[in-house]
Amino acid sequence: MRVLVDNALSPDVARGLSDAGHDAIHVRDIGLGSAADPVIFERAAAEDRIVISADTDFGTLLAVRQASQPSVVLIRGATPRRPADQVTLLLANLPQVEVDLLAGAIVVIEPARLRVRSLPIFGSP
Repeated sequence: MRVLVDNALSPDVARGLSDAGHDAIHVRDIGLGSAADPVIFERAAAEDRIVISADTDFGTLLAVRQASQPSVVLIRGATPRRPADQVTLLLANLPQVEVDLLAGAIVVIEPARLRVRSLPIFGSP
C-alpha cells in the first residue's frame, strides 16, 4: 500500500510501515512538514497515496472537497501514543480495509472499533 503519513504522527510510523513492506513516506521526508492540509492532500492524490493521520481536519476536508481520492486513515480514540504501537494497530487493521481504501474511503481506527465510509462524502440534502 502507498501511504503518506501526516505530521500528526511520528516519522517512526512511516518507517514501521515501510519496514513491513508498505511504500510509506512521512510528510517531513518530502519537505511538507509544515504544509497545509490541502497541500498534503494534493501530494497524496498526485502520487496515489493514502493519507494516515490523527488529525480530524482531514475528514472535514474530504467532505468539503467531495472527491473520491485520496483515501484517509484516521487513528482516533484512546489509541496508543507510542509510534511502534500505532504501527502495530495499523498493520493489524489495514488488510481488512485495503479494498475500501483503494476504492476511496475514510477509515477511522480506534482500539476496539473500525469504521469505514466510502468516498466521496456528500452532505445531507
